Amino acid sequence: MDKDRKTMILCLLLSAICSPVVSEDWKATVVKRLDALVTSCVVVPCSFSHPKEKLPASRLRGIWHRKSQWNQLIYASDDTTVLDSFKDRTQMLGNLGQDNCTLEITDVKNHDNGAFCFRIELARTETDKATKDKFSFVEDCVELDMLSEPAKPSLVHSPTATEGRPYVVTCTVTHTCPSHVPKFTWSRSNTDRPTEVHRLIHNGLWEAQSILTFIPQAMDDHSELTCTAVFNGQKTTSATLKLFLKRAENYNHIIIPVAVGIGTAVIFGVLCIFMVKKYKKRIIELQNQEGSMWHRLSRMSRRNRS
Repeated sequence: MDKDRKTMILCLLLSAICSPVVSEDWKATVVKRLDALVTSCVVVPCSFSHPKEKLPASRLRGIWHRKSQWNQLIYASDDTTVLDSFKDRTQMLGNLGQDNCTLEITDVKNHDNGAFCFRIELARTETDKATKDKFSFVEDCVELDMLSEPAKPSLVHSPTATEGRPYVVTCTVTHTCPSHVPKFTWSRSNTDRPTEVHRLIHNGLWEAQSILTFIPQAMDDHSELTCTAVFNGQKTTSATLKLFLKRAENYNHIIIPVAVGIGTAVIFGVLCIFMVKKYKKRIIELQNQEGSMWHRLSRMSRRNRS
């Protein structure tokens, strides 16, 4: 009985000594759930910390395995130990020396749902394959929700476009593979070059946008504009809008008659002034002629009297 008690106390002491290293110092941050598009790719964000001093990546071995069966590896630096169904489809995007264990899975299959967990192993030397410290983060694993088809893009735009004025349409899709961003195409000609934006929404989920700016013409009224997103693996999704064109405000029907009226009035006014001046001059000339004639008649009358 005393022997059993001593054994139990020894086990408790060992547990107390080891538990800080195992439960407190070894930590991983892995996104819990992610959507994964079948035939495309998915990137699982992952970071970790360990109780050892900062070590070069050459002494660290990163492994991803099934949660239920630790010996079923989906990624390892030694490809011969990886399950056949995952060979050549997984790679570590993160740098282990920077505590980054981010995983990429390409050509996603229906059976890739997981759960998958990360394990870190520490080699004695940079060239030694044997590892002395190992820790699997089985409490921080990722599960994948398989998508057979991508969701339709969302289109953001004004309800009506104005002829001859810039019109902006934003096409947006979400995805979980930032290493292979979806490609966009538009149904309009290539002369309208869209702007593309890619940003992280939250851990593991990304948003890709294509922003098209163009100047609609009269022929675009009631036409259709389609945005298509092509994902890695060649799956596509598209959304279409119908353009309703508003004619640009045109005041020519007012401006031209007013301008013509004003011009006519100005011309008429100038002519009137010219005619008035001309007739005034003629009147003065006639008055001068009449005065001169009257003066001559007066002189002739005085001569006759004498």
